[in-house]
Amino acid sequence: MELWEHITTFFSAENYTLFIVSIGSGILCLAAGAVGTFTYLRKRALIGDVISHSVLPGIAIAFMLTGVKNPLYFLLGAVVSGLISIWIVDYVQAKSKLKLDTILALTLSVFFGVGVVLLTKIQHGGNAAQSGLDSFLFGKAASMNLLDVKLFSIIALVNVACIAVFLRSFSLISFDESYAKGIGFNVKLLKGFLALLTVMTVAIGVQAVGVVLMAALLITPAAGARYLTNSIPRMLVISGSFGFASGLIGVFISYSGAGMPTGPWIVIVLSAFALVAILFGKKRGVFARRRVKKNNHIKINNENVLKDIYKVGSQGTKTITINELIKKEKYPPKLLISTLKRLEKIDHVGLVRGMIILSDKGRLAAREVIRKHRLWEIYLSKYFQLDADHLHDDAEGIEHVITPEIEIELIKLLERPEKDPHQSEIPY
Repeated sequence: MELWEHITTFFSAENYTLFIVSIGSGILCLAAGAVGTFTYLRKRALIGDVISHSVLPGIAIAFMLTGVKNPLYFLLGAVVSGLISIWIVDYVQAKSKLKLDTILALTLSVFFGVGVVLLTKIQHGGNAAQSGLDSFLFGKAASMNLLDVKLFSIIALVNVACIAVFLRSFSLISFDESYAKGIGFNVKLLKGFLALLTVMTVAIGVQAVGVVLMAALLITPAAGARYLTNSIPRMLVISGSFGFASGLIGVFISYSGAGMPTGPWIVIVLSAFALVAILFGKKRGVFARRRVKKNNHIKINNENVLKDIYKVGSQGTKTITINELIKKEKYPPKLLISTLKRLEKIDHVGLVRGMIILSDKGRLAAREVIRKHRLWEIYLSKYFQLDADHLHDDAEGIEHVITPEIEIELIKLLERPEKDPHQSEIPY
């Protein structure tokens, strides 16, 4: 009950300032999550960190030149400074043998160092208007006003509109710049335009969460969304949704306790969203991959045991004992027993007093595995000219993942062979 009262109080008309801060933070995080998706897909996660740190000298220089704290001047200085940092990274990468991570680290350090030096000079310069400039380091979302929300909204709308128009172009340069260039796209212009959107988003966001945390708003939503989908449009929607929700929830948590910083809480909530997606994503999540790996391991064990029962039992016509199979194929007893019980449940084998009886269904499954194995051996021998003694191990690994469609194509390609390179008959 207390929580519900707390929520209704948070969204009440009396808390107009909190409403402005929460909506503004949500819109900012949405804008960052959308444009940051392509930064993540291009494997340039650290570039967000570089931009967020490199805007600091631009903001400081804009104040030193004008003497006033005007958001538009700050935005202009930050955009110019951020674009220069990206140009330096790309230029040095093209002209030197330094690795990208080294270039990014050097650029980030130099720009941030210059920014801190300039801020220190401003603070000791006696200008009365310099109060509050240090908020660009760690952010001050609680001081957000209606003008900031309008500015965030404009940037978010620009980001969404540009991404909608240039979605195919941005997707191509994110995955294959050479292909995009080959089909006539102006890759250099597209990269520059995407960099401009990223820099503008970072430039307006640093006053809310600061240069230290801004990179998290760019990369974290996309990192979480990537574990939930393989579709770029869906990834953009999920990333933006993560950002918007984390902005609202982060402000609410900050409001709930005295002295709790808003920017860090937004990043913590965003990280929690991403962590949940990484762990529980339906197809790409940690647990989903572990489940797939376990199922594949079970499938391989089942097929290997079926194949060996078929071979030891004279093409499945002879009943064999469990001990005989252990002795000939050297299976660990526990592993074999558990595998046989699984095969019995799916009606591939029957177990009677230590005897293994291969069912018709199991015999067909065993023949299928053997057929795929021997077809692949022929393929490797014919098209890769591998020696006969190197074929078995390679085919052993691939026989479990050959789909029925691939098997049909192999049979056509190899003209339905009767025997493998070892002169063993291929069971059809």
